[in-house]
Amino acid sequence: MNVTELRPGNYFLEEGNIYYVIDILLNKTAMRKMVAKVKIKNVRTGAITEMSANSGYQVETIRLEKKKMNYLYDSGDFLVFMDNNTFEQVEIPTSRLEWEKKFLTENLEVEIVTYEDEILGINLPAKVVLKIVECEPAVRGDTVNKAMKDAILETGLKVRVPLFINNGDLVNVRTDTGAYDSRA
Repeated sequence: MNVTELRPGNYFLEEGNIYYVIDILLNKTAMRKMVAKVKIKNVRTGAITEMSANSGYQVETIRLEKKKMNYLYDSGDFLVFMDNNTFEQVEIPTSRLEWEKKFLTENLEVEIVTYEDEILGINLPAKVVLKIVECEPAVRGDTVNKAMKDAILETGLKVRVPLFINNGDLVNVRTDTGAYDSRA
């Protein structure tokens, strides 16, 4: 595929690395060929860079396979997931899923992303329901701004929640930002 035909959300292979297209800007002047500035993310390392290429530069687009699996447990070095249909289990190193680990609860359904049998990572749902295990009591009269307090969730994630939330409550948390969304 020509580099100018890439769109955000595409995946392509370049020098043995798999890249995800975040954004693309096409620039055409009267005297030059079209230049594509592509903001890309290396899927394996997570590094975000920018790549420039002239029109006519070819990249090899690829499709990643996504398979629904349930989170089972944390074995220390690995996070274990299972396919509910085949009962096949997959282990992913904990170090590769530091951010995602903050939202994983037993039996949570996630998408395992693979390319040619290599596990690249997981896709979480947009929001997850987590239980509050510790939060400070509400202080009356502290409502000058949006009244919020700190809370610790069952996975160890710290979030800011409204004053009416108490210990033991279930809350929806956004997995992209790690912020409180609503009461569950």
